[in-house]
Amino acid sequence: MKKVLVVLLLFGFIPSFGGGGWPQPRRSGYFKFSQNYIGSPSYFAPDGTIVDITTIQLFTSSIYGEYGFTDRLTGIIYLPFFVRSTLNKIQYNQSGTSVPGDALNSIGDTDISLKYGLIVNKPIVVSGTLLFGIPLGNNAGGASGILQTGDGEFNQMVKIDASYSFSPKPFYVSAYAAFNNRTRGFSDEVRFGAEVGLTLKRFIPILKFNVVESLYNGNASETQNGIFSNNTEYVSPTVELNYQLTDKWGVSGSGGFALSGKNILASPNWSLGLYLKL
Repeated sequence: MKKVLVVLLLFGFIPSFGGGGWPQPRRSGYFKFSQNYIGSPSYFAPDGTIVDITTIQLFTSSIYGEYGFTDRLTGIIYLPFFVRSTLNKIQYNQSGTSVPGDALNSIGDTDISLKYGLIVNKPIVVSGTLLFGIPLGNNAGGASGILQTGDGEFNQMVKIDASYSFSPKPFYVSAYAAFNNRTRGFSDEVRFGAEVGLTLKRFIPILKFNVVESLYNGNASETQNGIFSNNTEYVSPTVELNYQLTDKWGVSGSGGFALSGKNILASPNWSLGLYLKL
């Protein structure tokens, strides 16, 4: 998926969590270190069919943070500070020849956002987010020149989140819609999704559903690297499990996959994380 990190966590019953329509309270925060992995020998082609490719793997170490400047305004950053992309060696049994593998180590594309609470302290809360995607990653690396840790384009996304807490019942629901403006010939995107979360004392399971649709209004090439291509589309459910170790510290794990897609790897994305609430 284009930017693998998805961090939309529970807020309604543990107020220091972020995500959804709730901004962070003033001087409160949520910070998470994550390790993501996706590796695949198959790929959703532009027509949606699954085809075989040389196995590509992407390992991403990242930091995500939210901090409340006021009770309505929250600053958000996603920084993939180390990304390793690899391409497996190809061995041809009949001829005995081979194509060597390849690897690229680099920083990844970084997102900086501002979230503002439009409707707060109501049964249904609504927030608006302005995101800037900074192209710090390498979009043509490795000896082959085809490995990537970013797409090379500066994007701006506007997003609206709405959330509802069923308190005192221990669950909530959220939904969002977004428009992503992309540069350098990449097609713009519309995104939408929903999630439901449940609090069972220290255990917090979350089910998410995300959809990305391309507007096909760009002329950048569609590459078979499976992550950073133009006209990427997918329909993806994700299960995330969180456990509170203490009042401030917790661990999380998630697995997400594409039910359908175009120009994207056809394998699950796995993540493990350690988070801190302030």
